[in-house]
Amino acid sequence: MTSVLDAQTSANAPVSATISNPGDALAVFDGQPIYLQDLPSADQVQIDKMMQQVYSVQLRALRAAMEHRLVEAEAKRQGKSPEELFRSEVLSKVTEPTDEQVKAYYETRREQIKQPLETVQENIRGALKNTAIQKAQTTYVQDLMQKALNDSSLVLLVKPPKTDVTADPLRVRGETKAPVTIVEFSDYSCPFCRAAESTMNELLAKYPGKVKVSYRDFPLREVHPEAQQAAEASRCAGEQGKFWEYHDALFADPKKHAAEDLVANAKALQLNQAQFDACMASQRYRAQVDQDVLLGSRAGVVSTPGFFINGKFVSGAQPAAVFEKIIDEDLKPATNAASLR
Repeated sequence: MTSVLDAQTSANAPVSATISNPGDALAVFDGQPIYLQDLPSADQVQIDKMMQQVYSVQLRALRAAMEHRLVEAEAKRQGKSPEELFRSEVLSKVTEPTDEQVKAYYETRREQIKQPLETVQENIRGALKNTAIQKAQTTYVQDLMQKALNDSSLVLLVKPPKTDVTADPLRVRGETKAPVTIVEFSDYSCPFCRAAESTMNELLAKYPGKVKVSYRDFPLREVHPEAQQAAEASRCAGEQGKFWEYHDALFADPKKHAAEDLVANAKALQLNQAQFDACMASQRYRAQVDQDVLLGSRAGVVSTPGFFINGKFVSGAQPAAVFEKIIDEDLKPATNAASLR
């Protein structure tokens, strides 16, 4: 049965209407706005989940729509056709599967294949190569998208819902009771992340006692294959009370994240080498790094760096002014309250 409210809503709402932003009023009664937080808590939880699902679908569809445009733009920039770009940037990076790889694939699926290796090995080789090509293409397009987001040639107007992304108390710079929290999702091998570090330091200096920064890992493993072990190494250094020192060493040269470089950083910081080596060998922090990536992905992070300023999302290595505008807005209530005392 349709209520008067349902009918009025349907009559006034455009066909493309979606769930409101949490900051927008849902209705006004007798001059007083009604917000999402005024609804029953169980409904708030359900709406939050729906908003996140809508954002995820929008983002997935946008990625698919952008792929062709990103490739065409890059081909034009390089003076090539899209086909020539594909051959030079994707196909040329894929090697033929070795006999050992073909055999290993066959051995793990022998029961399902039920044919001699000699009969199916070329089919397996072709399938392995096609998979490698698809992976290389995905990685290349992801890299193009990250560059476009960070140089602002691509601006995502669709925004994730405001999200309460928790800070990691073990990786915080600034006053722990600061009213503004910036949660940073970053990749130690990402040049844009390196550029953003100076912005974070600038903000901490400009807002002493008012802003804190919490670091979380978001290694883009396919684009930066050494970023995962760099993230794990920073946590191993954190065991010895030198997370931020190691963090700074990693960003000092994003191209030096090979295993021997990670060991060299540990020596330079005078860490207990045996403890550090054992920590790295055990991969004890791999699961925690994965949890950071999952947290960021669920919150809407698609490239690095990504930031949440008291839950408000900022994508890319943006100028300090972008962060300052949000920070100043969030500090206004505290400033106003103090002036009334």
